[in-house]
Amino acid sequence: MSLILNIDTAMERASIYLAKNDIIFETAYSENQKDHAAWLHLAIDGLLKKSQITVSEIKAVAVSIGPGSYTGLRVGLSAAKGLCYALNIPLITVNSLHMLAYAVQKEATDLIVPVIDARRMEIYTAVYKRDLTEKTSAHTLIVEEGSFHSLLQSHKILFCGNAIDKLKKVIKNENASCSDTMSDAGTLARMAKEMYLQKKFADLAYSEPLYVKESYFPAFKK
Repeated sequence: MSLILNIDTAMERASIYLAKNDIIFETAYSENQKDHAAWLHLAIDGLLKKSQITVSEIKAVAVSIGPGSYTGLRVGLSAAKGLCYALNIPLITVNSLHMLAYAVQKEATDLIVPVIDARRMEIYTAVYKRDLTEKTSAHTLIVEEGSFHSLLQSHKILFCGNAIDKLKKVIKNENASCSDTMSDAGTLARMAKEMYLQKKFADLAYSEPLYVKESYFPAFKK
């Protein structure tokens, strides 16, 4: 198995994991979202020096591509693409909502709904089955009375992510539960390992952040 650099800058807490198989060599975190741009490249360099690994030993770079912080997504993907171009190695991109669902999969009994803060009462969200099959793709939603009502009528839903406090204010349903588990570059590392083995690589030239700018209320699939 090859050495993979994993970068997650989608939300408030940024993280980097240098991993091979299930072995994590080094990790680094940034708690201040405004500092992610200045922190990232220095952190990668520090990670390599600390682990005594040369940059040429990295065989792929994995990165969370959103939705999430616009600035964070640009910073993370730009760094990942730059390294991949320079080293001529593959890029692996992972949806941030999928990462959150992956992180809580073992806690779920039915549907998983990750929610990422999009300011005010708006969120980025998607719906996943327990096997992580996508039921409803990434979209924005304004949280209000009745949000997810139709799904909660017939499904137990595990909500997760940094916007669950918004849901707790309006959703009072016995089929709804919340998890405090968050994803990070460690989650990304586990997903990237599987994707690397399956050769699920992104198009280096055309990969872009997943901003999910539009706001609408989708008709959920049954």
